[in-house]
Amino acid sequence: MDGWYVDDRCTNCDVARQFAPELIIEESGTSRILRQPDDEAENRRLHAAVFACHTRSIRPASGQPDPALDPFPMALDDGVLVCGHNSTHTAGANSYLLRRPSGTVMMIDTPRWSPGLAERYVSATGPVTDVLLTHRDHVAHGRRYADHFGARLWIHEGDLDAAPDADQVIRGLDPVEIGEGVTAHPLPGHTRGSVLYLADDRYCFSGDSFYWSRTTEDLEVAESVTWYSIEELAASLARTAGKLRFEWVLPGHGDRCRLDADEMSRRLEALAERTGLLRPRPIDFTALRW
Repeated sequence: MDGWYVDDRCTNCDVARQFAPELIIEESGTSRILRQPDDEAENRRLHAAVFACHTRSIRPASGQPDPALDPFPMALDDGVLVCGHNSTHTAGANSYLLRRPSGTVMMIDTPRWSPGLAERYVSATGPVTDVLLTHRDHVAHGRRYADHFGARLWIHEGDLDAAPDADQVIRGLDPVEIGEGVTAHPLPGHTRGSVLYLADDRYCFSGDSFYWSRTTEDLEVAESVTWYSIEELAASLARTAGKLRFEWVLPGHGDRCRLDADEMSRRLEALAERTGLLRPRPIDFTALRW
């Protein structure tokens, strides 16, 4: 290859495009390099895509990325970092580190597992006290990270069979405060035990319940990969949307976005209304509107 390229292991998970949307595009159900980087900043954005991609399908001409340009964990805001190093065992889902005023950190969902990565995260952020799982699709590596950190592993009872060794189980449909400034909001729909975590009325870790779409430039639900019930997801959003206030939507799959809290609230309530009109459909990964 004469320059950067995407190999045939790409699963069209969108992660690489989130980090370099001006350089990597979707074409025929896969990622493609739109153009080569013009400067060092763009080269670094492509390296971020490399070290996030769960199949390592984004490749420089040499075939080997520069490990010195691994940016993860990467700060998104003062309080949140994205872990990168997405795992094949979570279909390439994003995971995050949430800083707390005490100097400790919570991990939301998990990157690929390695002791080296675990130490890298602790060195960058401080001790991790809790690993928060948003739902069953993202449980991989949760126990290993929690044990390595000496942290508590959380999941909702609806998905407990996927992580039966969890230390803390969220039950029912009512919001639960799980730490100062951090609340778990059960949101069944994508799975029976889906949860979103709201922190400081600023950050919403939405799992796979909803995400920001660059295609529609709005909040969307992944209706074509709702495993449990789209009607249940609509009911969950209708019950919960008015109780949530945040600026950042930070999903597992799909893009991130920051908006004014009032604007985000308006869009979330509109999403709840739109979701109420949806009906069950066959699972179809190709129908996602990234």
